Amino acid sequence: MRAYTPKDNVQAKSYYTDRFWVAPQVAKSQVSDDAVFTADLAAIKAKFDVLDAYVQVEQMVVVINAADNYAVLELLKNECEYTQLSEMSAIDWLATEGKFEIFYQMLSMTKRKRVRIKCKIDENEAIQSVEKLFRSADWSEREMYDMFGVVVNNHPFMKRILMPDDWEGFPLRKTYPLQGDEFAAWYEVDKIFGKEAREIIGPENRDPARIDRYDTQRFSRLGHEVPFGTDISQGEPDTPLVYQEQEGVFMVEKFDAEKSVVISDRQR
Repeated sequence: MRAYTPKDNVQAKSYYTDRFWVAPQVAKSQVSDDAVFTADLAAIKAKFDVLDAYVQVEQMVVVINAADNYAVLELLKNECEYTQLSEMSAIDWLATEGKFEIFYQMLSMTKRKRVRIKCKIDENEAIQSVEKLFRSADWSEREMYDMFGVVVNNHPFMKRILMPDDWEGFPLRKTYPLQGDEFAAWYEVDKIFGKEAREIIGPENRDPARIDRYDTQRFSRLGHEVPFGTDISQGEPDTPLVYQEQEGVFMVEKFDAEKSVVISDRQR
């Protein structure tokens, strides 16, 4: 068991002050060291240009041209048995390269192998949707558009998924202010009450590390509603935190080993 390290109120501060900090890369190995990956890479190279390929953390990483993303994933699914797209998103390299990196995390249950397909696009360049191949890509591609501004061509419903439709900016870009810009600070106030109410209500508190249960001038207040600006620091009854797991989770039965079933079909 590793030694306990005091957290020292980490919620009040961010782990990294440099938003452009890049974690060191773990060791890479040759694809030829693994027979399964060697065959899969050969199948890709037979039809597409491969810019780079290596094994990292027991998974093969293949770098391709962005124009081949759909066809490469189709090949992996239909010919190489990588039938699951477990994850996909973008990485912001605009500051250093002027590009986004798009990655697709593929899983083969029969081979028990993982492959990561990567490609890079320019800031204003679009990428082809893979939603027709993998339904799991539907919301992931919308989130990529919502958070990074990456447009996905031929997606059936290319709209924001987390932020409001009229939101300005893309929150996961490294150039986006960590606590939001002026638009974010006044969005709900302007939307609900109008800009003329800014001085009366005040900006939103979008710092997740600071939640004060006695704050009656911010949107992050905990507890019941009281008149604006009322001092409730004295005499208000405490509201204890209650976690649902203490009394069980609604509609979820406790595990019974005698009723468990071993699934032999890995594709089920």
